[in-house]
Amino acid sequence: MPPADDLPPGPPLPDAVREALLAPLVDHHCHGVRRDDLGRAAFELLITEAATPAPPGTTHFDTPIGAAIRRWCAPVLDLAPHAPPAVYLARRAELGAAEVNRRLLRQAGIVAFLVDTGLNGAGLLSAAEMGRLGGAAADEIVRLERVEETVARSVGGAAEYPGALAEALAAAAARAVGLKTVIAYRYGLDFDIERPGRGAVVAAAGRRLADPKARLTDPVLLRHLLWSGVDVARQRSLPVQFHCGYGDPDIDLHRADPALLTGFIRALQPGGVPLILLHCYPFHRQAAYLASVYPHVYVDLGLALTHTAAGSAAIVDELLELVPFHKQMFSSDCYGVAETCHLGALYYRRGLARALAVRIGEGEWSAADAARVAHMIGAGNARRVYRL
Repeated sequence: MPPADDLPPGPPLPDAVREALLAPLVDHHCHGVRRDDLGRAAFELLITEAATPAPPGTTHFDTPIGAAIRRWCAPVLDLAPHAPPAVYLARRAELGAAEVNRRLLRQAGIVAFLVDTGLNGAGLLSAAEMGRLGGAAADEIVRLERVEETVARSVGGAAEYPGALAEALAAAAARAVGLKTVIAYRYGLDFDIERPGRGAVVAAAGRRLADPKARLTDPVLLRHLLWSGVDVARQRSLPVQFHCGYGDPDIDLHRADPALLTGFIRALQPGGVPLILLHCYPFHRQAAYLASVYPHVYVDLGLALTHTAAGSAAIVDELLELVPFHKQMFSSDCYGVAETCHLGALYYRRGLARALAVRIGEGEWSAADAARVAHMIGAGNARRVYRL
């Protein structure tokens, strides 16, 4: 269990609510962290969504997440809060990556990691390794675009492409608890919702196979991939995750608004495939609306928690304005460095604690209601949706 000071100061919360907030979490969307020791330049690039170093004379530690690392991760590494960046990184190097990862992952209080393996490389921990170091269960989330890349590089010809893709998706889904798409990055969420015909897919595949190592951006093949993934999800009763909102510079933010998915959401409603809107910031209120009116839509805040850090409590509260409590989940979107897992969990707990304290203090909610909501968002909803 994480330490009690993971919760913010203020009026004392009822014991049942504190226990619910500090209970183990299901991190329903994360990535592997680096297994190797990192120099300062590499570390700084992993604590920002920017793809470039900070401008000369500045540092990515001068960000909300940078300040949070020095405040909350430093004590986990036996340093005083607010340790200077150089001192923090020296201690990190002294302990070594394995010990740093073990400490930060375990103190996050995660009972299960659902790991998007679409970014996995030689330097990142696998889902199983994340589980072992974090003292937790671990399962895989299959990224649709990664499966397609494998098919494009191995299929014999364009006519074989649709069948090979369907077979590869079915095989990947057999070992997974969910699927994920990054169509927001590859095209945008304002895609044509109609399923493309076979002729259009084969023609687009012919163009694709002329350069199979290129990044998939063809809108016809992206739509075909998405609908093929939905078919598999329906057959296996799996949810489909969508990256929405805030991300790295590859994304056009205005085209990553989850409200753009409204037509697609309506089209999927009869099939009942759960759609999970990840991250969403600054469109979390749009996501809350979608979750409130469509029975198969769920939402989280993901990387917004870590990157807004001390400001995240306001975002947690804004999501709770409208989203049904059985439709919200916790994720850290941990990636690259274990600090992002630790901080995601910490700011989720602190933000939700503040929101619950206000509602209890104003007599809006009972302590029992607050505890029940904390259990649902922290783990119960994910266990139900992913059938853990």
